[in-house]
Amino acid sequence: MATKNRQNPATNLGEEDRSTLERVAVGFARRLRTAGLVVPVSRTITYARALDLVGLSSRERVYWAGRATLLGRREDVGVYDRVFSAYWLGVSTGVQTDGPEPVLLALDDVESDADGEPEVAPEPDKEMLAVHYSAVESLREKDFAAYSEEEWADAYRLIAALSVSAELRRTRRQRRSRRRHGAFDFRRTVRLAMHTGGDLFVHARKLPTDQPRPVVLLVDVSGSMESHARALLCFTHAVTWANRSRKVEVFALGTRLTRITLELRTRDPNVALAAASSAVLDWSGGTRLGENIGRFNDRWGMRGVARGAVVVVLSDGWDRGDPALMASEMERLSRVAHRVVWVNPLKALEGFAPIAQGMAAALPWVDDFVAGHSIDALEHLADVIANSSGTKSSQKINQTLLASK
Repeated sequence: MATKNRQNPATNLGEEDRSTLERVAVGFARRLRTAGLVVPVSRTITYARALDLVGLSSRERVYWAGRATLLGRREDVGVYDRVFSAYWLGVSTGVQTDGPEPVLLALDDVESDADGEPEVAPEPDKEMLAVHYSAVESLREKDFAAYSEEEWADAYRLIAALSVSAELRRTRRQRRSRRRHGAFDFRRTVRLAMHTGGDLFVHARKLPTDQPRPVVLLVDVSGSMESHARALLCFTHAVTWANRSRKVEVFALGTRLTRITLELRTRDPNVALAAASSAVLDWSGGTRLGENIGRFNDRWGMRGVARGAVVVVLSDGWDRGDPALMASEMERLSRVAHRVVWVNPLKALEGFAPIAQGMAAALPWVDDFVAGHSIDALEHLADVIANSSGTKSSQKINQTLLASK
């Protein structure tokens, strides 16, 4: 870029000189503030990153990098143009742009820098502005519907790292007790006595065994759930992969019922989700929750899949079918399941009330009604699956439904 009345700040800038790049970026942001524009520190950080990507060799790229990252209103474009010409090209515009000396901006990502120290060393006689940020923390409370494509990669990693295990239950199987407590094991005691001529020198003991309960996940993949189905399927993959040696079943609910358990038993979440989406022929279509839950009860649930299991329904409750059918099928499901958990991403919205006909018909037979709109909500859901108690809470949800009406 040419220089007219004064030296261009980027004249002696090397391609890898990050400290100089950050210094001139902060200096330009300060000149904009002096001219009356509101430029938060977060926009300055984004501008410094943009300059690092586009470089300083092109005047047009530098101009549009700043205009896209530093401005928040269309009305500020005129002031931005004048300050840009004065700062980068040295053109006198009559705008007072003399401000304090630029400071050194230290970008510190706490997720990647374990020591917590900024990578850029301060120069002598320069003010240091250290900015700490965490991309992970900002994603935890963000609604999945507002995610960008760049944020989904981090979301997949965070969801896949969730530790999801089912509640333990007492089984009829028993194990050996290596100590002198537990129930008397008559059969093993007799077997041991055969090695000692029939003398009962060892009195064997046995203890009961605890095993994880089966988990069944019914995921709504209709059009109304399109903005959240992607993350919820990733969650079901995390549950399936973490419990791949145990009883975990996953079904997709749309206009038909599709079993996708085998497709999700792959370590790579991208491969698993691609296989699951290929298997579901009615993806982002309509939904018949009552009919599909009835199909699940007839073919799978009543035959043993849902017996004593924690059944998790992930849906917004929008159903085109008969509410009476939904209520009757949910009642059947609740009779055989240990607990029924309903995950509704819309529950986190302010002023939400479960007034959709499908949701209203299902709630009396639901034991836990939780949100599923963010990573924090999915972490809470994992705790609900792992720590569900044996006491049904349908009466409490009935009271909540009546209060919402």
